[in-house]
Amino acid sequence: MAYKVGTKCVQSGYTPKNGEPRVLPIVQSTTYKYESSEQMGRLFDLEEAGYFYTRLANPTCDAAAAKITDLEGGVAGMLTASGQAANYYAIFNICENGGHVISSAAIYGGTFNLFDVTLRKMGIDITFISPDATYDEIIAASKPNTKAVFAETLSNPALAVLDVEVFAKAAHDIGVPLIVDNTFPTPINLRPIEFGADIVTHSTTKYMDGHAVALGGAVVDSGNFDWSRYPDKFPGLCTPDHSYHGITYTEKFGKLAYITKINVQLMRDLGSMQSPQNAFLLNLGLETLELRMQRHCENAMKVAKYLEAHPMVDWVNYPELEGNKYYEITKKYMPNGSCGVVSFGLKGGREAATKFMDSLKLAAIVTHVADARTCVLHPASTTHRQLSDAQLEECGVDPSLIRFSVGIEDASDIIADIEQAIASI
Repeated sequence: MAYKVGTKCVQSGYTPKNGEPRVLPIVQSTTYKYESSEQMGRLFDLEEAGYFYTRLANPTCDAAAAKITDLEGGVAGMLTASGQAANYYAIFNICENGGHVISSAAIYGGTFNLFDVTLRKMGIDITFISPDATYDEIIAASKPNTKAVFAETLSNPALAVLDVEVFAKAAHDIGVPLIVDNTFPTPINLRPIEFGADIVTHSTTKYMDGHAVALGGAVVDSGNFDWSRYPDKFPGLCTPDHSYHGITYTEKFGKLAYITKINVQLMRDLGSMQSPQNAFLLNLGLETLELRMQRHCENAMKVAKYLEAHPMVDWVNYPELEGNKYYEITKKYMPNGSCGVVSFGLKGGREAATKFMDSLKLAAIVTHVADARTCVLHPASTTHRQLSDAQLEECGVDPSLIRFSVGIEDASDIIADIEQAIASI
């Protein structure tokens, strides 16, 4: 039976057998016992499926990953220790020294630094383009060594809405996959695979966890990109891996090749595995994800409309507001809501922003976004502080921008807090 997304949030990923725990158990073990060394050897040779070391796979983690994969409509998925690790693994799995990636410039500051600094140190070239780039502009940014196109479906904190179909068509015509970070909309509001995306990543730390208790990330493969069509471009997937006795991932694992390689090669060597305890907490958050996203979006719209009408507010950015540059495309890709984050600027710039944030009583100043509690941040002096003014502009981050993550409290209380804080300026 094909379940609706809300049912999948509760039911997918784990189905207990007779007499087994109804709630997903925490398998808090680093290792697993077998009766023979021969069977253990088959596991290490990837000739048999099973658990033998939690850095490579764990039943609790696999259950949460399976739920996210089902929500996104993919064929395989895996968890990582953080969203940052998820984006790194998603790229590095197919792009090595000498490769090139096209990326939207409107991405989270930490991801921008990962690409612009660390990946460059590893010999991977990056070309940043506008999140509003046309098909021709994306094609023009490509090179013979391009291995992927990357973007956020709804950018943090600029709230640029990606035209997934345009980016997907350009990526496929270049002969590479489109990798998208879908953290802000979550699969409740947008399933980018349905619009042509090939790989989907998440910081599960945000709405999926929903309570700011467990760091985590996820990578989901659609199974739609034909790696074997481009063996010279993706040798890691299409040629023998001598660290596993010469297996070729595309030949041995088919549509599971991409995620299998991340699991057995990158996770084996780099070890950014999500803990079983965190995966358990993540799964609890996923169970209420649909309900919470509805409330987040309802509250955010009320807050955005209030701010839009306030004389002390210089500008408001929320993609569901009529008049927003992304209003029409938001209705196409996210007809049921976008996210709970509103960005705005106050008359008075940075100084007014600081006074406003320091005067809030309900909303907390935290280096976090997208959980049950309302929180606020000034990206230019925190998450994006390593970027120059030119890079901030490229990312769509105004120096006065306040990122206001609307929680699931009563909307009237959130607005009252905003009102008293503005009045203090």
